[in-house]
Amino acid sequence: MAYPTVSAPYGFQPVNRIDGTPYAGQTRLIPIASDYNTAIFNGDLVKLVTAGTAELFTGADDGVAVGVCVGVQYVNSLGQFTPDQYYPGTSVTDAFAIVVDDPMVAFKTAVASDAGVIGSAARAAVGSNMSVVINAGDTATGNSAGAAEAGTEATTATLPLRVIDVVTETATAADAFVEVIVKLNTHQYNSATGV
Repeated sequence: MAYPTVSAPYGFQPVNRIDGTPYAGQTRLIPIASDYNTAIFNGDLVKLVTAGTAELFTGADDGVAVGVCVGVQYVNSLGQFTPDQYYPGTSVTDAFAIVVDDPMVAFKTAVASDAGVIGSAARAAVGSNMSVVINAGDTATGNSAGAAEAGTEATTATLPLRVIDVVTETATAADAFVEVIVKLNTHQYNSATGV
């Protein structure tokens, strides 16, 4: 029996760099536009837009992300500086996403269906590209509900994720891995096309 059990998608968690060196926690503060009204959760993929601000990445099957949001800071409606797990999308000003934006960082994520049901990938998924599950996060915890989409393993160059490895500790069978290690296949900093 696998341990621990992964019961739901949790977004993308930085684990190390793809060259094997430890991830040391580097992040970049990227502003969020004052009129942006979509929540961004801890573990969500984010993109840069033409204003130079961060928004939720919405390209499940294509598009370029700049990194993963690991928290936010903003001034709330009472005028108080607020570090938080997620960006609520309303009633805040001076908001910034705290983003892991290094193109070489590897992230751990669950494998799930579009509906958020945990699935699995075989070891043969390593080296392939995958789509992203984009679902609204949990406002109680502030955590993302993003994941790698089960069954989308392919060679398609525009798919946003590249599978680097599988997580053996949470396998449910000899060749059924519910978590994978991925990198951003279509990272904005590596794209020849600007924002």
